[in-house]
Amino acid sequence: MSAARASTPPSTVGRGPRAGLLLVGVLLLGANLRAGITAVGPVMPQIEEQVGLSAFQASLLVSLPLVAFAAVSPFAPRLAEALGLERTLGSALAVLAVGIVVRSIPGPGLIWVGTLLLGAAIAVLNVLIPSLIKRDWPQRIGPMTGVYQSVTALTAALASGLVVPIAGAVPSGWRFALGIWAGLAVIGVAVLLPWILGTASVRAATPTTNPTSSSAATPTAAAPSPAPAPGRDAAASPSAPAARPDRAQLPLRSPLAWQVSLFMGLQSTIYYTMVTWLPAIQIANGASAVQAGWFHFAFQACGLAGTLFSAFMIPRLRAQSGLGILLAGAGLVGVLGLLLLPGLSLLWALCAGFCTGGAIVLAMALFGLRTADYHQAAGLSSMAQSLGYVLAALGPVVIGLVKDATGSWTLPLLLLAGVAVAQGVFVALAGRPRTIGG
Repeated sequence: MSAARASTPPSTVGRGPRAGLLLVGVLLLGANLRAGITAVGPVMPQIEEQVGLSAFQASLLVSLPLVAFAAVSPFAPRLAEALGLERTLGSALAVLAVGIVVRSIPGPGLIWVGTLLLGAAIAVLNVLIPSLIKRDWPQRIGPMTGVYQSVTALTAALASGLVVPIAGAVPSGWRFALGIWAGLAVIGVAVLLPWILGTASVRAATPTTNPTSSSAATPTAAAPSPAPAPGRDAAASPSAPAARPDRAQLPLRSPLAWQVSLFMGLQSTIYYTMVTWLPAIQIANGASAVQAGWFHFAFQACGLAGTLFSAFMIPRLRAQSGLGILLAGAGLVGVLGLLLLPGLSLLWALCAGFCTGGAIVLAMALFGLRTADYHQAAGLSSMAQSLGYVLAALGPVVIGLVKDATGSWTLPLLLLAGVAVAQGVFVALAGRPRTIGG
C-alpha cells in the first residue's frame, strides 16, 4: 500500500453531525433526480402551445434529458477524479439549478438549452451517487439506495401532481411551475456546502509522498472501501480480490457488466415510456384527462412502494434474481392489463409503478453489489447508465412512431411487454451473487 493511500482519510461514515449532514445531503441529491423531468409531461400541452412545438419536437424535448444522460454518463467518473467526488456532486446540483431556471425563461432556444443542462447535471448525479454510497456506506448499500430512491420517487410524484395546479394559479403558468424546482437544487447545494468545504480541508491537510500518482492527487477518490462486515449487504455482495485500480474504468469486457447494463436500460425504457405515454394510453382507453392525470400520479406514487419493497428485500437476499423477476413480472402484468382489460387502468398503473420503482432501486444497488470498490462501482454505473439511457431515450420515440403507424396502442403495448420479459431475463442473470473480475 502506498504512503498516499495509507494516509487517506477513512471512507466510511461514522456517527455525529457530519454523518447526519451527509445523509441529508444524499436525500437531497435523490430529491433532485426526477422532479425536473416528471413535472414536464402534465404541462406539455401548454408548452407546445406557447413555444410553438410540433408533436415531434415535443417528443424530442422529453427525450433530450435521456440523450444527455447517455452522452455525459461516461465522463462522470473522470470529473469526480479531477474535482473530487464531493465537489463534482455539488457542482452538478448547481448546474441543475441553472438549467431549470434557463428552461423556464422566455427566449429563443432557451427551453432546449436549459433542458440539456438539466439532463447533463442529472447524468452526473445518477452515476456518482451509487459510488458515494459504495464508498461511505459499503455495508448498507441496499438500505441507503432504497432511502434515496424513495425520496426520488416521492418528489417525482409530487412534481407531476402539483405542476398543473401551480401552473393554473400563477400568471406565468408552466414557466413558474417548472422553475420552482430549481429551489430544491439550491437547497441541496447549501446543505452540502459544509461537507464539500470540510472534505476539501481534509484533502489539503492530507500528506502525500507520491505527488505524481492519481491516488496522491486525489486522496478522497483513492480511499479503499473496507470489506463488508457480516450481515446486511455482505451476504448480497460476495468477496472479491483486494487489488483494484485506483481509477474508474468501464468494464466493457465483463459479461456481468453487460447484464447489469441491459437490465438498467430495459427497466429505464419501461419507466420513461410510461412517463411519456401512460396518460395518452389511458385516455384512449376511456379515461378523462383529469382521471389520466391522477392515474399518472398513482403510477409515480406506487413507485415509492416498489422502492421501499426493494430496499427492504435487497440486504436480506444473497442473490437478487428472484426479486428482479418479481418486479419484471409486475411490469408485464401492468402492460398486458392495459391492453387486455383497459377498464382497470388504475390497477395496471399501480402494477407498472411498483415495477419501475423497485427496479430502479435494484439496478442502482447492483452497481455496488456487483463491484469490489467504489472506483469499480463508478465505472459500472457509468457504463450501465450510458447504455441504459440510450435505450430509454429510444423507447418513447419508437413506441410513439409505432402508434402513429398502426393507429392503435395494441402493437406498442405488445412491444413494451417484450421489453418487460427481456428485463426479467437479464435481471435473472445480473442478480446472481458475483462481482466483476471476482
